Amino acid sequence: MKDIKTLGKLKQSGYQSKSIKDELRDNLIENIKNKKTTFEGIHGYENTVIPELERAILSRHNINLLGLRGQAKTRLARMMVNLLDEYIPVVEGSEINDDPLTPISRYAEELITEKGDDTPITWLHRDDRFAEKLATPDVTVADIIGDVDPIKAANLKLSYADDRVIHYGMIPRANRCIFVINELPDLQARIQVALFNILQEGDIQIRGFKLRLPLDMQFLFTANPEDYTNRGSIVTPLKDRIGSQILTHYPESVEIARTITSQEAKLDERQSSSVYVPELAKDLLEQISFEARESEYVDAKSGVSARMSITAFENLLSTAERRALISGDAKTSVRLSDFVGVIPAITGKVELVYEGEQEGADFVANTLMEEAVKTLFPKYFPKVEKLEKQGEETPYDDLISWFFNGDGFELLDDFNDATYKAKLDEVTPLDALIADYQPEIDPKDVYFEKEFILWGLTQFNKLSKYRYSEGMQFKDPYGSYISGL
Repeated sequence: MKDIKTLGKLKQSGYQSKSIKDELRDNLIENIKNKKTTFEGIHGYENTVIPELERAILSRHNINLLGLRGQAKTRLARMMVNLLDEYIPVVEGSEINDDPLTPISRYAEELITEKGDDTPITWLHRDDRFAEKLATPDVTVADIIGDVDPIKAANLKLSYADDRVIHYGMIPRANRCIFVINELPDLQARIQVALFNILQEGDIQIRGFKLRLPLDMQFLFTANPEDYTNRGSIVTPLKDRIGSQILTHYPESVEIARTITSQEAKLDERQSSSVYVPELAKDLLEQISFEARESEYVDAKSGVSARMSITAFENLLSTAERRALISGDAKTSVRLSDFVGVIPAITGKVELVYEGEQEGADFVANTLMEEAVKTLFPKYFPKVEKLEKQGEETPYDDLISWFFNGDGFELLDDFNDATYKAKLDEVTPLDALIADYQPEIDPKDVYFEKEFILWGLTQFNKLSKYRYSEGMQFKDPYGSYISGL
């Protein structure tokens, strides 16, 4: 079809025009019939968002994706391009992608009247049929709809009453395309009003012109519900004209969150090959985001973006890589103490409530990490009961006694791998706990889990933990008190 260069040959080929909404619908139907995944790389929405989105496409609706930040709203919108036909014919030179068989602009109509079947056409690829606009308060009607261009009027020696002096905005230029407006509530109400006719009747109005362009478009909007109270809102008549509003959400399990993070994290190949990440470390990293979404210090209405886990994972590997470079290790494994390096990724991604601001961002980040350890600990090792009967044995008695009879235990940040492992091996009761409760553990994960036990017991007040500039110290919480009596 791409070899066809004139309107006459296009007619001879039997090409049939179809609206963009029919294109999306027909191609989606084919994908569903052939069991082909339309939204590749989108995880956690298989039974929620994606079915609703597919139903909206089948219904030929304009769509609003409503959800908190970092919920893949824009990515979903961009992936809809894959449902378009690979190429469509366009009248050559048309500003608004006129269909040669059903032209709507004065330019295309006059060109076809003049040249007939010899009218030149070009082919537009689906990747070029996507337009996106971030709604900001300074957006004007002229930007998105159009306005009179005085320079064009002067150059063509035309009156302002002539429709050829119109400069089309982004929406007319995206005719026969998918048009996305991100953060719709940020668009001023008077600009939202300008969209009414386009959504309902498919035409535009520019200044005082009697201009009717039946634009053929698929609109997608994204919005954050927090914006409805903070900065603006979607005006009610506009919401009424949007066919489907689809609610997005955060990953519902650590496993899904891990899949997203591993897919999206941008890692240097040398990082991936030189730094080993234990499975528990990956779970712990994701659990931090889950803790943040439930934390009393974090503004739940603002949300905690999936980007937090992604950037935290990148920081975690960089922390381990930097440590290995300093100590001279060619390869290393992530340590729990390396998690101090993810604090900058957390503090920049969470909105704190008043109590969180009072405590400070670093305190909140450390608290989230400790809560994540506390949540995951019972999934790997026996639960520490809040109330224990006097004299009753627990799985941790030997370990606690080891600390009670010692002077404490230090893990310095700059230990090389050999020293780090040797230091943890000194705490002999850890080996028995690993053997009893994690017998099938990957040998490469053993030392991370040893450190994890120490951190976990500090969260249940069986040990105490002190962070200082060179590293971490673990002690019996009451040993120093008793020895001082």
